[in-house]
Amino acid sequence: SAVVLLVLAAALGLAVALGLLLRAPVDRFCAASHNQTGFLCDDRVTCILASQVCNRVSNCRNGEDEQEKLCGDLPRSLPGYLVFSCSNPSSWVYADQRCNGLNDCGDCSDEMGTLAACPPCGSGWWSCRPVLYEYCSCIPRWLCRDGVQHCLSWSDEYIC
Repeated sequence: SAVVLLVLAAALGLAVALGLLLRAPVDRFCAASHNQTGFLCDDRVTCILASQVCNRVSNCRNGEDEQEKLCGDLPRSLPGYLVFSCSNPSSWVYADQRCNGLNDCGDCSDEMGTLAACPPCGSGWWSCRPVLYEYCSCIPRWLCRDGVQHCLSWSDEYIC
């Protein structure tokens, strides 16, 4: 009977431990395509871009990326790793929009400066001071020599 009690106690302990593991919060940080910040779905395999969370489209099989507790009070309801705060305190963008070459904050704080900490222009980009606010310090190389001024210095038409 002592052996039976030990087996029952072990089974009960295992059941309690498994129950606690199932209720443990899921760490949802993951690296999505091109090593960008992502959100891990419940299946623990699917990793979606941060900007696909709370976009009114269920990108996770169970819709956990659109749940009210996650999307109810943006950006405060989002985990911090999904959010980049622009230099304007009332503005924010999703973390995968930082250093993507586009002026998502409207003031280039997501592309330039110490907050963003972006690397220099990559091989697909040309470094210059853009004419339009769409870009901040680099323009896509496919815009070079297209007959349209994209850089203040015209370097996109004569040097790039």
